[in-house]
Amino acid sequence: MRVLVLNGPNLNRLGTREPEVYGDTTLADLETMIGRWGEDLGMETVSRQSNHEGELVEAIQQADDYDAIVINPGALTHTSRALGDALQSVKIPAVEVHISNIRQREPWRMVSLVASSCVRTIYGRGVGGYQDALRHIRNRARAPFETVPYGPHPDNVGDVRRPSGDPVGVVILAHGGFWREEYERDITETLAVDLAGRGMTSWNIEYRRRGGWPGCAHDVLTAIDHIRAIEGPEPTLAMIGHSAGGHLALWAGARRPGKVDLVVGLASVTDLSALADSGARGAGDARRLLEAGAPASVGAIPGQTFLLHGEGDEIVPTTHSTRLSTEARVEVFPNMGHFHMLDPEQEHWPSVVAELGKKPPAS
Repeated sequence: MRVLVLNGPNLNRLGTREPEVYGDTTLADLETMIGRWGEDLGMETVSRQSNHEGELVEAIQQADDYDAIVINPGALTHTSRALGDALQSVKIPAVEVHISNIRQREPWRMVSLVASSCVRTIYGRGVGGYQDALRHIRNRARAPFETVPYGPHPDNVGDVRRPSGDPVGVVILAHGGFWREEYERDITETLAVDLAGRGMTSWNIEYRRRGGWPGCAHDVLTAIDHIRAIEGPEPTLAMIGHSAGGHLALWAGARRPGKVDLVVGLASVTDLSALADSGARGAGDARRLLEAGAPASVGAIPGQTFLLHGEGDEIVPTTHSTRLSTEARVEVFPNMGHFHMLDPEQEHWPSVVAELGKKPPAS
């Protein structure tokens, strides 16, 4: 695949312009990183930057030799209908990227005139958002999907990927991100793609994040109840949750034991009180959820819960999984960190696939 990466006005000032907002990575450093990320994903990337709207429009119009576009239009995001029209005029997918969280800054930054011409918008993840954009482009090409709503809220949707033959089961995936709005379901879609390739129907769901508890929890229960619309009556159903998504999967699975046959937690948050007291990343979010009435901790369904954790996880300690070792099967991998759990090429994934392939216990 060939991907054109476009950066707009003032992004040539990265590294010196408001480092407290945009970080200290220079544009040259970023372009080198993008090239390396692309190579790791089997992509060729070409990066360009311009402070001129017309040059960006022309670059988009001349992108016939590319398979996709990643674009950070800078401030033109909020003013340029021409860029939106140009993206709309080409027949290749485009992903909009912003380094900062544009939804938590000045009100005028919340309006994007290019978003409707893009297949996804990634924001607030720092320069790593470019890597996520490239990964999303690869996943879209590897496994087409259908976005299916399961409720009335705009975030009540999930991407369904179906295997080429008859499915051997359905897996709902719930992403992590500490319930922050900038982390969305693209985080877990590499796993969803892998599962579809293994003969399973994967449903990678979105849920309300910023609203917190009980909205996010209610959404996951609603998605489970909607499963018949995805795969017909009484399918074999498993849930996989990563990080904060693991908390939701464990909580929801215990409330739908007749429907959920297996819960798999990847680096799962299981103890909100411990997280809130830790002062680590996600502590404030955990405290907010507790104040809203979320359960201080979640348990496991004996015989139907499998928890995997990396010993090198510096974000969610392994104790979140090992504390449930009397109720759940737990495996700890010594050479893995928090985000390794999202990579199906890592050493934990064969264990997950084997567990998913087991016949569920009789109810």
